[in-house]
Amino acid sequence: MKGCRTLGFIFVVFLCVSCKNDLENSQQNSVIRDRYFNLEKIGWKSRSYTQVVDDIGFTATEVPIQYYLLKDLGNQNLKQVDSLYEENKRERIIEFTFQQEEEKDLLGKDFTGMDYTASVKYMSFGLDKDFYVVTSQKDTILCSGVNFERNYKIAPFQKVLLFFSGIDPNDKIQLIYNDYLFRKGTLKFKFKDTFTPIAL
Repeated sequence: MKGCRTLGFIFVVFLCVSCKNDLENSQQNSVIRDRYFNLEKIGWKSRSYTQVVDDIGFTATEVPIQYYLLKDLGNQNLKQVDSLYEENKRERIIEFTFQQEEEKDLLGKDFTGMDYTASVKYMSFGLDKDFYVVTSQKDTILCSGVNFERNYKIAPFQKVLLFFSGIDPNDKIQLIYNDYLFRKGTLKFKFKDTFTPIAL
């Protein structure tokens, strides 16, 4: 009889601890879900900054890394997404688009001075040398990679994703673009927004 009571007591303690852990996990998931909901509500992106030089518009938009994590992993396991964000929160991703006012294809010889294949190659493999970021502490961060999103002349613009590493997530940044492809000079895009109010 004494052994049954001890076994019953252990079972009740185990049940209480298990329920407490489930409650804590549920609360943590709720907080994470609220943060992602807030990011989604503001449209995921910081403000876009556009400069027009001659007839070409250059637009820079910072996108939170959580957007790409959720896009890739889905929202079923938010703790995993949150954990990956914590590991990568010093990374920055900037969408950069090039668009001609009359929606002509910018990779043609008229705009770049190169044949079409060479222009595509430059967008894919040489463009990273043209971009860098300056932080509010005046640190210069070189672009660590570029992903050129080919649209095969369907969309009236060209878009690249720029990757930067080692930046404090609370730091305001300025993107510098030395335009060697279209020869429009140096363009500066100052991002005034950070994601700190809703950062994970």
